[in-house]
Amino acid sequence: MAKTTSQRAFVISAINTPLHDDDSLHVEGLEAHMEDQWQAGIDGLLVAGTMGLMQLLTDDVYEQLIEHSLRISAGRGEIMVGVGDTSLARTLRRIELLNRYSANGAVVITPYLIKFKPDELLDYYRALADASRHPLYLYDLPALTGVKLDFDTVERLTEHPNIHGIKASCEADWTKELIRRIGDRFRIIIAQPTIMDALLREGIQEHLDGLYSVAPAWTMSLVHAAEAGDWDRAAAYQRRLNQLLDLMRQGGIFAVVTAIFNARGISGKYAPAPIRQLDAEARDKLLAEPIVQELLRGDR
Repeated sequence: MAKTTSQRAFVISAINTPLHDDDSLHVEGLEAHMEDQWQAGIDGLLVAGTMGLMQLLTDDVYEQLIEHSLRISAGRGEIMVGVGDTSLARTLRRIELLNRYSANGAVVITPYLIKFKPDELLDYYRALADASRHPLYLYDLPALTGVKLDFDTVERLTEHPNIHGIKASCEADWTKELIRRIGDRFRIIIAQPTIMDALLREGIQEHLDGLYSVAPAWTMSLVHAAEAGDWDRAAAYQRRLNQLLDLMRQGGIFAVVTAIFNARGISGKYAPAPIRQLDAEARDKLLAEPIVQELLRGDR
């Protein structure tokens, strides 16, 4: 399998899913959210990933999300779509749906209810790769799923002609070792947004995370500073991103994201019920935070 990693930094935003109050898809919000990414210079989008809460959406909303995302962003950059669910049968149904469309990849998180053994994971991913007409990408997120892909499993899966890479949302040292072992023949996309500047300095070029979708202009400013060798400037943007992430974690990621997007004119709520949004007092306090004010001033 040919290596598909870029010789320059390549950034993919894991986007959110904007919804109306009745949890139907907010198409106008989706258009504004995606346009925000492209205008900032983001290279690709992951639709219906963890940040997009695919597993919490109805089947109808999920299909509409795929259809509208591909329509809105046709020809703008790489579009990956999350398809991973709790079982082989359920994930196969999502792959069969995606097969009706033209995307750049199907991203499959490890099953997160029943903890499959390594040999079962091999069978799982091989069956999905056989069924997908799109390149298949593994998605390792053990902090959420409770399942960790091991080196042997990943290396054996590289032998399948339709398994093209992995989104590694795990320890940076594990991902670096994986790059050392198979990075010359397998696409490895790291998700470590809090140390992106340091990873770029080490030559790790492919990055994917939901934080990038919240502040795409800051993310790309970090990348441009790194490419220019201005590591102090890159570190300054890294600090901004990390402060923003701290606020998201303190206030609830999806509630904070909703408040920030709405303040920037990007409509919708970014999580279905029963995930609660910020009340007026909490929203005003968030929007008054200096780092959020800086983000909003930059947009103006």
